[in-house]
Amino acid sequence: MPSSPTPRPSAKPNPPPEARTRRRLGKLSKPSHLPVSNELSAGGIAIHVVDGTAFAAVIGRRNRNGKLEWCLPKGHIEEGETPEDAARREVAEEAGVVAEVIHNLGIIDYWFTGEDRRVHKVVHHFLLEAADDTLTVELDPDQEAEVAEWVPLRSLSTRLSYPNERKMAEVAARLLATEP
Repeated sequence: MPSSPTPRPSAKPNPPPEARTRRRLGKLSKPSHLPVSNELSAGGIAIHVVDGTAFAAVIGRRNRNGKLEWCLPKGHIEEGETPEDAARREVAEEAGVVAEVIHNLGIIDYWFTGEDRRVHKVVHHFLLEAADDTLTVELDPDQEAEVAEWVPLRSLSTRLSYPNERKMAEVAARLLATEP
């Protein structure tokens, strides 16, 4: 009968993967788990029609790196507001456009990480009809919007910085194409 191998002292156990990652990244402390917060916002595509061509109000604001990004006006839903109320208010504040909601476009749901938390954001988007061609960023209380422009709806998908907002523009274009 063959003899069994001589027991050897076990090697130092491998640290868990997260500890190896912390060591590689130079972090000696325990991993920090950022708290999660949920944010609910609303906004949308405000349309103004001139000579049969639909124009949409867009705003430009700086991202964390200082680059100007074009996006749809939107913001937090305040206590007691419906998503439609918030969309009207945010379009008026960020783009200076007085408009009425004419159709629900859909919801965008995404995550991002801030300096102190992870954020799960849900944004209700609406198609709105502008009362006139007034456009200004001077009313934005947060001063996030740096500039606002009317962009032909057919060009919106190439102007907007975010793919999920470009999808909302496509939905708006399809809705307007089927309107009598």
